[in-house]
Amino acid sequence: MIPTEELKKKVLETENLQSNLNEWKEQLFVYKFALEEINTKLKILNEEYQYIHNHNPIEHMKSRIKSPASIVKKLQRKGIDITIENALEHIHDIAGVRITCSFISDIYTMYEAISRQDDIEVIRVKDYIKHPKANGYKSLHLIVKIPVFLSNHVEKVKVEIQIRTIAMDFWASLEHKIYYKFDKEIPHELQMELKNAAEAAHFLDEKMKKISDEVDLYKLEAMKI
Repeated sequence: MIPTEELKKKVLETENLQSNLNEWKEQLFVYKFALEEINTKLKILNEEYQYIHNHNPIEHMKSRIKSPASIVKKLQRKGIDITIENALEHIHDIAGVRITCSFISDIYTMYEAISRQDDIEVIRVKDYIKHPKANGYKSLHLIVKIPVFLSNHVEKVKVEIQIRTIAMDFWASLEHKIYYKFDKEIPHELQMELKNAAEAAHFLDEKMKKISDEVDLYKLEAMKI
């Protein structure tokens, strides 16, 4: 049985944490505006490519904002004091956008287009396509800062952008489910199977791009006739 004083302490900690989380919701509201800004820019870029090149580099987009509870857990894992100031400074993926593309070339097309935006500052790039993680994970991760124009000031807000192909996204989704089913301890034989599947997904990406290029070539030849 928990002693009365210890129980009171736990109740007080819970109440303080809940109070902090409610305060954080107000502080983090600006990330909603940042996502709206970046989503608008990405939609414009996608439509421009469709108009000019008759091709949409973006197949699908999904955005989300981390809950205060998730932010707290991440700060705890990092061994950082749980304050809103530390969250804003050390947690770079509070706001996140995942872009799914048809081909690997589209990933870098989008990266270059984002980098050329005057009001977007790319502050970090992690290329897990050229340098995959040990488990086979592939994706291009960007941390950017985007200005949010509020009533009395402009605030630059960090957003994480993940760009991957459909095949990479399918693999990552499956790996994530398996990871938690095994409580983050995946058996070695399954780890190897997943790594092989990642290689197969990469082969599929290359194969589909080759087929797409051949289709374009056929179209060009047909126009010449």
